[in-house]
Amino acid sequence: MNRSDREERVRRLMVAGPPVLPPDLAAEAMRRGARMLRRRTCARRVLWLLLCAGAVAFAVWALTARPWVEPPSDTTPPLTGW
Repeated sequence: MNRSDREERVRRLMVAGPPVLPPDLAAEAMRRGARMLRRRTCARRVLWLLLCAGAVAFAVWALTARPWVEPPSDTTPPLTGW
């Protein structure tokens, strides 16, 4: 497409005026936007709930298993008969 074709196309678009939009376009956009917002809010709440549940589960496991305590050594036999 050369320059004159592009210019002609632009002139036709400018002369034609704005396209006709459906009358319920704004209402439909509002409805979809509200639905997207509700879904996003719900997903965010679910993710926060899972994060908190994971943190509580990790805290309970850490308090019961005590992974920071060194386990007793089982490799050295007890000294008896000295």
